[in-house]
Amino acid sequence: MEGENTSPDPDSAPEPSGAPTDSNDSSTPKHIPVRLGRADELLGPALTAAGEHGGGVMIDATLGLGGHSEHFLRTYPSMRLIGLDRDPNALRLASERLAEFSSRTTFVHTTYDGIAMALDEAGLDERETVHAILFDLGVSSMQLDEADRGFAYSVDAPLDMRMNPTVGITAADVLNTYSHGEIARVLSTYGEERFAGRIASAIVRRRETTPFTTSGPLVELLYESIPAATRRTGGHPAKRTFQALRVEVNGELDSLEKAVPAGLDALAVGGRVVFMSYQSLEDRVVKKHITPRTKSRSPEGLPVELPNMGPEFKLLTRGAERAPDEEIEDNPRSAPVRLRAAERIARRAE
Repeated sequence: MEGENTSPDPDSAPEPSGAPTDSNDSSTPKHIPVRLGRADELLGPALTAAGEHGGGVMIDATLGLGGHSEHFLRTYPSMRLIGLDRDPNALRLASERLAEFSSRTTFVHTTYDGIAMALDEAGLDERETVHAILFDLGVSSMQLDEADRGFAYSVDAPLDMRMNPTVGITAADVLNTYSHGEIARVLSTYGEERFAGRIASAIVRRRETTPFTTSGPLVELLYESIPAATRRTGGHPAKRTFQALRVEVNGELDSLEKAVPAGLDALAVGGRVVFMSYQSLEDRVVKKHITPRTKSRSPEGLPVELPNMGPEFKLLTRGAERAPDEEIEDNPRSAPVRLRAAERIARRAE
C-alpha cells in the first residue's frame, strides 16, 4: 500500500481500530488490533511511570470497538481511559465490551479533534494531564464489515460512508451534487487518483439520467473509466475513489489537522503519543505537526541552548515504522500501517 500512497483496500486489508478478538462464534471473523504489541512498547513506559505516582490517563482517540483500550486497561490497572469516537454505535459496543472497567473509563461522542472537550467532560485540564495517546486512524473494522455503511466496494450497498451516520452529507450527495471540478478535486487531492478528471466527467454524465444511490454502479463506472493497463497493476480501480469520498464525507484530514496539535498539547512531560496512519495523506499531516516540535528554535551556531527554545518532543521511531512480515501474515489489516511515536521532553513557557 505504501508504494501506491492509498488507504487500505476495503476488501483485502482494511484498517481496524481495535475490533474484538474473543468471539465465541467460530463463524465470526476475529479482528486483531493492529500493532498492539508495539503500541504497548511505546506507550507503556509512560503509563508505568504515571502508575508509580498513583495512576495515569490515556486517550484512545479512535476507540472503535475497544480492542486496544481493553489491552491497556487490563495491563495498567491504575490507568484511566478516555475513549473518543464519532460513531455512536461504536461507543455503545465499546462501552459494553469495557463495562467491567466502568469506574476507570469515560466515553465521549466526538471526532478525534475534540480532545480538549473530552478532557473537560472528564474533569481534566486540556494541557499536561495525559500520559498516553493512541491515534489509530482511518475507518474501523466495524464500519468496513457493516455492508450497509457503504465503505467497502465488494458489495452493492448504499453510498453513505459517514462514520457518524446521524449527521452530514453522504457519498451519494457528493457524487450527485458536486460540480465536475469539485469531484475532480476530491478524487485528486484525497485519493491521489491520476484519472480524476476522466472519472469526474463520467460521473457527471451518468448522474444526468440516473443519480447514484448505491456502490455497484459507481464501481462499474470506475472499471470503465480507468484504462485496462492501470487496472492490471494499480490494485482495485475503486480503491482511490472510495478513499477520497470517505475522506471528503467525514472531513478526516481537516479533523486530523486540529487533532494532532491538540493531542501533543495535552501530553504531560514524559507523556507519549502513537499515531497509526493507513495512507500517505494522514502520515504527512502527522509528520508536519510533530517534526517542528522536535527541533530547537535557538539560532544555529550558539554554544548553548537558549531558554525556552529547546525541543519539546523527541521521536521514538525512526521515520514511519511498518508492521513486520510476521504480523502482516497473522493480521493482513496491518500491512498498510505507518506508525510514528513521540515523547514530550519539555514544555515551552507561553
